[in-house]
Amino acid sequence: MTDVFTVLADDHTEVKQMLTELEAGSAGASEASVHGEDGLRLRKKMVERLIIEESKHEAVEEEYFWPAVRELLTEGDRLADRAVEQEQAAKKVLNELIGLDAGEPRFEELLANLITAGRAHIAFEETEVWPALRKVMTDERAERLGEKLERGKKLAPTRPHPNTPPKPGILKAAGPAVAAADRVRDKITGRGQD
Repeated sequence: MTDVFTVLADDHTEVKQMLTELEAGSAGASEASVHGEDGLRLRKKMVERLIIEESKHEAVEEEYFWPAVRELLTEGDRLADRAVEQEQAAKKVLNELIGLDAGEPRFEELLANLITAGRAHIAFEETEVWPALRKVMTDERAERLGEKLERGKKLAPTRPHPNTPPKPGILKAAGPAVAAADRVRDKITGRGQD
């Protein structure tokens, strides 16, 4: 059985790796002569993958993880509010990145900001939220929550939806329809299928 902390840690490891790869490619990314069109296309695909994975991750956190934090921790509302605020800001950036091409100055500016904010958000979760939650969450509940996150990611939206309120009830009601629409759009456009 995989518990919630393992599921989230695996996601964080994957995201941190993507951020490191994207950051390494940032120097001179706007110079097509350095990276060539294939390099810029690959960079765009990497960001596309990041957007898909982050969209799924944030959706299930908002639906399942942050409500558990609110319920179980005395400071749960404060911690969850801060995290959700960070996630909403990231969704806006991710949404804007979808419409830009790699190498454009705005693309690189947004990506640099996202890398910095993403690392800060992950550190916040791992150092401030998880230790407190581990103290009060039973192993059984941690496993059940981990299972919910894993199942939820399979059906979660693949695009950021910054205008959808990050409320569990709204996400449970609208999430499946939004996710289905995202997957149809992805299939039609070929997004995320490489």
